[in-house]
This record gives sequence, C-alpha cells and structure tokens, in this order.
Amino acid sequence: MNSVEKRAILGVGGIFALRMIGLFMIVPVFSVYGNNYAHATPFLIGLAVGVYGLGQAIFQIPMSLAADKFPRKPIIMLGLVLFALGGIIAANATDIYGVIIGRALAGSGAVSAVLMALLADVTREEMRTKAMATMGLTIATSIMLAFAFGPLLVGSLGMSGLFWLTAGFAVLAMLLLWVVPSPLRVLKHNLDNKSIGQQLSDVLKIGDLNRLHIGIFALHLTMTAIFVILPHQLSEVMDLTVRQQGLVYLPLLFIGFAVAIPFIIIAEKKRKMRQVFLGAIALMTVSLILLALGSHVGIGIILGLLLYFMGFNLLEATIPSWISKRAPVANKATAMGLNSSSQFFGAFVGGAMGGLLLNQPNLLAWGLLAIIMAAALLLIIPIADPPYLSSTTVTIPKNINIQDWSRQMSAINGVDELVVMAKEQVAYLKLDKTQLTDASRQQLSHLAQSPLDI
Repeated sequence: MNSVEKRAILGVGGIFALRMIGLFMIVPVFSVYGNNYAHATPFLIGLAVGVYGLGQAIFQIPMSLAADKFPRKPIIMLGLVLFALGGIIAANATDIYGVIIGRALAGSGAVSAVLMALLADVTREEMRTKAMATMGLTIATSIMLAFAFGPLLVGSLGMSGLFWLTAGFAVLAMLLLWVVPSPLRVLKHNLDNKSIGQQLSDVLKIGDLNRLHIGIFALHLTMTAIFVILPHQLSEVMDLTVRQQGLVYLPLLFIGFAVAIPFIIIAEKKRKMRQVFLGAIALMTVSLILLALGSHVGIGIILGLLLYFMGFNLLEATIPSWISKRAPVANKATAMGLNSSSQFFGAFVGGAMGGLLLNQPNLLAWGLLAIIMAAALLLIIPIADPPYLSSTTVTIPKNINIQDWSRQMSAINGVDELVVMAKEQVAYLKLDKTQLTDASRQQLSHLAQSPLDI
C-alpha cells in the first residue's frame, strides 16, 4: 500500500472503531442496567438497545444517495455531529424514553456506507480488497471489544458515563476525519442525469447485492438479540456478574478472531469468498442450534458463543470487500448504504425481538434465532462469486489543468473510474481490461507522461 492508502485506512478505520465501540458498549449491559430507568419494561429495554439501528436504517440510504452526488466528507461530519448529540441526550436521560430518543438520534448519523465509499475512492482496486477486509475486521473487532469492555466499565462509569464516552468518541472521530485524503471523483458514467429513484433502482436490480443485504440483516438481528438475552442467562446459569461477563467475552473474541483470519485470507487470496461466506452462515446457524439445546449448561453457552464469534468475524470482514467488488462503479455509496441499512435494521429488529424473548424458554428464544439464520442461508445460496477487476496508479503530471486532464483520462475506452487526489499528485484508474485496446493504452501512457504496465 502507498502512503495515501495507509493514511486513508488509518483515518477511516479509526472513525469506524470509535463509532462502533461507542454504540455497542451499551448492548451487553443495558438489559440489566436499563431497569434503573423510569418506565422501563423488557420491551422498551430491548427497543432502547436496538433503536439506533432504526435511525441508521432510515437515514443510511438518503445519506448514501447524496454521497454519490456530492462530496463525501461533509456528509460524514454531519453524521458524526448527530452521533455526538445522541450520546449527550442519552447521557442526561432519567427515563427509558430519553435513552430511546438519544439512541435514535445517534443512529440517524448514518455514515457507515459513506465511509466505506470514501475508502473505496482512495484505494486502488488491487488494494481495495485488503482495505475493505481490514475495515470488516476493524468493525468486527470493535464490536467484540465493546462487548468485552462495556461490562467492565459500567460498574465504575454507570450507564450515563458510557453514553458520555460515546459522545467523546464522536468528537475524536471528527478529528480523525481530517487525516483521510479528500478525493475528486471523475466517473465514466456520470450520475448528473439520473434521478435518485433511477440511482436506487439500478442497485436494487442486482440480485447478489440483495443477498448480501439479507446476510448482514440476519447477522445483526441475531447478534443484537443474543446480547439482550445472554446477560441474564450468564447470570442464572454460570452465576456471573455483569463485570465478570466481560471477561468471558474477551477470550472468546480473540480465539474467534484468530481462527477467522486464515479463512479470510483464503477467501481473498484464493478467491474462495463464496465458499467461506456460506460456510460462516452455516457455522452461525449451528452455533444458535447449540445454544438452543445446550444453554442450560455453561459449556453449551461458551461453545455456542465461540462458534458464533468465528462466523461473525468472517461475515463482517468479507461483506464490505464483496460489495466493493460487485457494486456499480458510480453507485458504490448507494450499494453500501442499502447494505448498512439492512445491517442496522437487523439490529433494530433484533433488539426489539430480544426484549420480547427475554423471559421466554431457552429452546424457543435460541431456536427462533437459529431458524432466522438458516432461512438466510437458504436465500443466499444462489449467490455467485464477486468479479475481480484491476486498477493502476498514475502520478499526475505537473503544470497541467487537472480538470481538463481528468476529463481526457476518463474519456479513454476501458477507463471506468478515475479518482484524483490533487494534493498528493496521484490518480487511481479503475480499468476494464476487456475494453482496453493498444490505442487506449497508448493514450493512457501519453496523458500520464510515462509508460504504464497495463
């Protein structure tokens, strides 16, 4: 990776980590500590856990559509401001409704897809897989760390302190945004003449993207429901306090993460993404069946969670990379927005469902989640392997008009996308090698003022 790509991954990865840790620290502790708020009921506690997902699901698509037409970074800044305000409102809440409002507002700062699209803009195609897989691992690790540290911190900070910490993380994320390069995108297929409806329709027609949306929906539905139900079961079955539960999650996280990494490498390097992806969903289905049958004993809970974390890490790491490969060039943010909406709507449904299942028999609660994951597997099985494209890096010649140079570059047959970073004097070209001719290669070399290995 070059210096621009490393800086982009550092900045975007840091923003993702801060947001995810802030959001998910609440999940494994709120089903216990939420009872301290006025007017709390099991359903409202589950709603408070999952309602941020409703805000994300509603606002992810409009923000992503806007990000395919306008500069991405101002939209990200707006989302981080809303995220911080939501944390402040929840931190000052005295009843369950105030927490729900704060979590919903934090969720309306729906910029996950815009962040992914920005990262895709500033990474070359051959590095994009690595970058997206890194983001997937960052997200998965952040969520798992949040599950571990939320229980460890709530005893000293209280729920209000965790919400203040969320707001502080949002401010740090705003500062990190300045680290990320600001690209100028020049697209072969311009969106200026397309309505938002057409833009959305183009993406919704792609069946494999819809299958990825189903996968992320089921993943976050089950994950959020699990951590509404689980704290009470760990307390009843293993006699663990909330703080001690964090010490259970942490080693399981690292074991699951370590086991998942070789399979992520196989998926990317050996182009076995479909097999690894379907295997991860099957593994999570098995883990939920194990929890349904064995959650009355400690070993059943531990083994079930370990298998679930392994599958969780695999899916979180591979889905962003897959979407970056399969999404239309000009609609990356829109495709990622639909996926993020599915993800967070799943979290909303999972939170509400977890609240409803909180006092139900183990077999019913875990069995229903296993059925949901198995149904997702059946719907996703027809998915095809993602396409593998190529790109090249060009040093922008000095003393030229960058706008004119960009238009000439994007007009060459075989160039699907051009991303210009004027400050760094670098441009990335996304290429369809089946459309490149000897003449177009010569044109590219001429405009780059140097021979290109394409």
